[in-house]
Amino acid sequence: MTRSSLPPKGEIAASPARHLGHEEAAIFETFVVPRYLSFFGERLVEMLAAGRDARVCHVQCRTGYPDRLLVERLPNVHVHGCDASPWAIELARAKAAALVKGGANFAFDYRVADARPLAFPAGAFSHAFTIHPLAAPQERQFLLEELARIVAPRGQALIAMPLRGSFVELADLLRECALKYELVDLTSSVEAAMQLRPTDELLCQELEAAGFEYVDVDVRTRTLKFAGGRGFFEDPVTRLLLMPEFRVNLELDSTPRPANDPFEYVRDAIDKYWSDGTFEMTVNVGVVSGRRRAS
Repeated sequence: MTRSSLPPKGEIAASPARHLGHEEAAIFETFVVPRYLSFFGERLVEMLAAGRDARVCHVQCRTGYPDRLLVERLPNVHVHGCDASPWAIELARAKAAALVKGGANFAFDYRVADARPLAFPAGAFSHAFTIHPLAAPQERQFLLEELARIVAPRGQALIAMPLRGSFVELADLLRECALKYELVDLTSSVEAAMQLRPTDELLCQELEAAGFEYVDVDVRTRTLKFAGGRGFFEDPVTRLLLMPEFRVNLELDSTPRPANDPFEYVRDAIDKYWSDGTFEMTVNVGVVSGRRRAS
């Protein structure tokens, strides 16, 4: 059988958009941040070099998290954030204004931006970071080049993202689907997608190659839990952050097609194998930090 002959099931919803919509931005802030993105943001803030009057750039900032933690870590910080979603930026601005109104001493400038290069001058920031970028090497290379450009000499750059070995449970179910229906191309796609995520060593090497030194990496294993197959696919973490990336990395059409969507098999398999328990997915949370070389 070929991929197109996978037996039809009910449609699995998965937004192909990388940019958060109006309602999605609120859902992202309410559910995705505390349930999942906090894995990365809390550790990243702990690794920030402390100091007063820091100028920080948050690339692909979405709704601004970890804005409150930044204010606590860096007194009198100036935060500049950019994201392609105007609704996410609107929410980030509203949150920052509320922090200032509540007595927080910091300045902020959140702006809508999807241009390359970013609209920031070279060497403008003491710190720059991004959280959970796409795993594709080309995307990482662009981000690293931009971080190297906008960070001042001896300034700090950080990237927080899932490392290789994350989401292996999902990969195993997709391999099972490919084996059952003889989907050779799907098997190849799964193997290639798993290799797209960097190891901790590779991420350090990439940061060094971009012009950073004193590179350090922290890796911690976390677990995401879901109540069944429907719970997995309807969870905002899956729907807004993980599934769009899964589809891109697997080179699957972003628009669900019930007659040939391997994720239909995944949903049914989760319900079958974890009918009396909770489906758990492994996340290798990696945060890498480096200082921009002086010359």
